Amino acid sequence: MCLNLSAATAERRTPAMRLKGAQAAIICLLTLSAVQGQDGWSVTYTSTQICALKGSTVDIHCTYTYPSRVNGNVTVVEKAVWFTKMKGDEHVDVGTEAEFAGRVQYQCDNKDCTLRITDLRESDSAEYKFRFVTNQPGGKYSGSPGVTLSVTVLQAQVIKTWPTLYPTWKKVTCQSSCRLPDPHSYVWYQNEVNIDRKESSFEEYFGDADSISCAVKGYEKLPSPSVCVDDQTCNRVSYTSRSICALKGSSVDISCIYSHAHPALSKFWFSPERSHQQQHRSHPEDLRKDSHYAGRVEVIETERGRSTLRIRDLTERDSAEYHFKFKTQSFEWKSSLPGTTLTVTALQVKVSRIISVHQTQTEAELKCESSCSPAGRLSYVWFKNGQKNTTQQTSAYTDYFNPGDNISCAFSGYEDYRSPSVYPSKLPSVSVSPSGEIVEGSSVTLTCRTHVDPAANSILYKGNQTLPLTLEGIYHFTSISSEDRGIYECKTEDQLSVSLFIDVQYAPKLPSVSVSPSGELVEGSSVTLTCSSDANPAANYTWYKEDDNSAKASGQNFIITDVRPEHSGSYYCEAQNTRGRHNSTSHHLTVVTGKSIIVQNIIRLTSVVLMLIPLLLVILWMRKKKPLSSTAESNELMETMEVRVR
Repeated sequence: MCLNLSAATAERRTPAMRLKGAQAAIICLLTLSAVQGQDGWSVTYTSTQICALKGSTVDIHCTYTYPSRVNGNVTVVEKAVWFTKMKGDEHVDVGTEAEFAGRVQYQCDNKDCTLRITDLRESDSAEYKFRFVTNQPGGKYSGSPGVTLSVTVLQAQVIKTWPTLYPTWKKVTCQSSCRLPDPHSYVWYQNEVNIDRKESSFEEYFGDADSISCAVKGYEKLPSPSVCVDDQTCNRVSYTSRSICALKGSSVDISCIYSHAHPALSKFWFSPERSHQQQHRSHPEDLRKDSHYAGRVEVIETERGRSTLRIRDLTERDSAEYHFKFKTQSFEWKSSLPGTTLTVTALQVKVSRIISVHQTQTEAELKCESSCSPAGRLSYVWFKNGQKNTTQQTSAYTDYFNPGDNISCAFSGYEDYRSPSVYPSKLPSVSVSPSGEIVEGSSVTLTCRTHVDPAANSILYKGNQTLPLTLEGIYHFTSISSEDRGIYECKTEDQLSVSLFIDVQYAPKLPSVSVSPSGELVEGSSVTLTCSSDANPAANYTWYKEDDNSAKASGQNFIITDVRPEHSGSYYCEAQNTRGRHNSTSHHLTVVTGKSIIVQNIIRLTSVVLMLIPLLLVILWMRKKKPLSSTAESNELMETMEVRVR
């Protein structure tokens, strides 16, 4: 797809010449779809190359296929992951990597999966591949090659087009290291003020102290660093990082590079959020004077033109956007452009599932969670009873836990800022009886309880619904139904929880049949009958014609490619699985031959003609009657005249 992203430019006048005309830029966007597959196994990516701005959000999308059955066994996807690296023979799920903590989401459903990465970093640039694992022997598949993600930062470039004769006439260009998708227009800032420019480059007169910055329209929160249009000192502020993640209780350094053409009368750091809370938005307050930061803030300037705001003993209330401003005799940098956003996070250990409960031990899978992660190549560190686990480096940790065991986690390099300890032996357990396959209509017992002394109360949920438990922590289904299928969560009073999925198997419900095209069928055409039924396990379908005991076809769709008169009749489908079978109501097909159509058309035409004949006769009679009436009137008039003359 090619987009014409420019129109005729306004007339430009340089001191040496007049530039007129039109600048045209055609940007061609090539969307590639990569398909890899064999024997029904495949992964298809929407694009193989993606360019995205640092700090933005990107969606990497794919669809995948697999055989519905292998040797008669229904295929079920047990695991689906996106990965960029391998550890031995293991594909490392990006969702478990420390550097992606709080920034990765999976949106997967019905053979369709999207990886969303927020707050992109340049270190996220990599090749991303999708992999799924099924219940079939050897039923694993990875889509390769994958999707190459390039994360870029905008840069404003200044070119002196007439350096000798007209040194203040400059050309500025907004550049990126890769081609961004659909850059319809740009936004330009001169001395942090938005100017009326939308093109990717332009020429203009600039002052010696001017600075320039650019952004893509729609991404104004992610502008390029401000640069001086002249080699000399200008008025500008550029932040080292646009976003920083720091751990609760730790310290953080927020830095910027600045310059001013004339001596500064004042300079300080402030937070717009704090100014807004204190109703001083138009007059920002120096953070060193804010009581919230008392004793925790200092400003460090170890070198000229570089300022660092250091905040110690961070709290989650410190999460905010921070700006640097200065004021000279003739200029004030008001920091209207985005500053540095600080997010303060605290690690937390959560129970993702209870695998098994024994008399003295609980086997559980734990997960270390946070809303973000500090910059850099990180890994997780797990602690069991204060001892570091040297083998586990991802966010998930599975082990056997004894009563009294306590577990915590941390980021590597930040071991002093661990999560609060969790005691897995205090975790509740949820179990179902019978433990095998559950069939609709059967009696089922669900148990939700804790295994601590003294005993604690537990609560059972299905979605937002609370289910009543007996004193022994039991919930009983006297006759379980398909609507009871789903996830059940067992939670303690201190909000520790585990969940269990109950899969209720049931025979096919009444199948429905749809026909395309509908209505009468013309001989020689094709028709498709589709059968659908709610069933668990999924139903298999067989097609029959009434008064004919032999099966006509199998599968959800029954296609007749060359319809003949003998295909007329009533058809029905049978849906069956391991739990039973159910027939649909009959659907009648009528096939019309070519001769029949001609005869029908002749009959229709004859009917139309026969209907028109009486109408024509009436019209002719009316026309004939009118002249006769006129003649009689004329004769009467003549007779009257003759009598008068006499």
